[in-house]
Amino acid sequence: MKSLAISPRPFLRLFLTLSLNASIVAVAQAPMPPLSATFPASEWTRTTPAAAGWDAARTKRATDYVSDIGATSVLFIQHGLIVAQGGDTAARTEIHSCRKSFLSALIGIAVQRGQMHLDDTLASLNIDDNKPALTPEEKQATVRMLLEARSGVYHEAEYETTGMADKRLERGSHPPGTFWYYNNWDFNTLGAIYEKSVGHSIYESLATEIATPIGMQDFRAKDGHYVRGPESRFPAYPMRMSARDMARFALLYLHHGNWAGTQIIPAQWVADSTHPWSDTESGGYGYLWWTADSATPAHQPEYVFSPGSFWLEGHLGQYAVVVPSLDLIVVVRVDSDITRKVVHKRQMAELMKLVVAAASPNQP
Repeated sequence: MKSLAISPRPFLRLFLTLSLNASIVAVAQAPMPPLSATFPASEWTRTTPAAAGWDAARTKRATDYVSDIGATSVLFIQHGLIVAQGGDTAARTEIHSCRKSFLSALIGIAVQRGQMHLDDTLASLNIDDNKPALTPEEKQATVRMLLEARSGVYHEAEYETTGMADKRLERGSHPPGTFWYYNNWDFNTLGAIYEKSVGHSIYESLATEIATPIGMQDFRAKDGHYVRGPESRFPAYPMRMSARDMARFALLYLHHGNWAGTQIIPAQWVADSTHPWSDTESGGYGYLWWTADSATPAHQPEYVFSPGSFWLEGHLGQYAVVVPSLDLIVVVRVDSDITRKVVHKRQMAELMKLVVAAASPNQP
């Protein structure tokens, strides 16, 4: 393993210097512009917590907590401006399961173009897998059910963690569409269906359909690779991405798929994707997106995020959380090349409480 490039204490010093020392930042000291006016150009514009109207003591509590949990890069963004940042936000690191939210966006574009149809079944798409092959009932699962992680297909899958494999349900235990289970078979199969439907790799499409239009600074199609194996015919599609590019994608979704006047992803698709169709331990699950709101009003999440928020989430602690009510984005990354630390969802929920408090100085 490579030696640590960022130790916790230097990282904290870097974070506090960038976020709390107004003399370091020479731009964007004016009051915040309206939501519709603020998109980064070739570079993000920075402000300071003081200029943004954030509470200084609460901001320090949030930045201190960032250091404690071991994130290797972090961004706090409000109204399209970087309020605070730390670590190497340009480093291309593994995003793990955040890849699924990017695929969801690409599928939304393909659905709008008529290249994919949510009610197509696995049977109609001639989808099968290695022995033991899919049953006729499993083949009745639709593209929509895969997007919602409700296919009911519990075949072995590539790129599963040990925990995911241990929790995999028994084949045939739930009919398609009736039960939510975070299932890499669904996600990997969606990737294969997408590529066959559009005739391009996920990585090529991401580069041309999203990365270039929104001005991602670091992403390249070659930053993705496939993971294949004997478990399944359908490979996983991990990729590397920088924190600042992930923040652009989150900002795109904050603006309902619109980037500076250009509709990149259909607005209705963004709404449907970030709507809770199932209950989870942190609220709900949409179309490959996590949501703070639950599908069932009586559901009590174990980890509580701000109402209306939604996020990308990946193994070891990769997050990009969008809080529409505050025009706020928080990106947290953990580079597994340089550390063994993990940011648990419980810690991310606590960080979000601290950041929301800092960004809402008039709230008790």
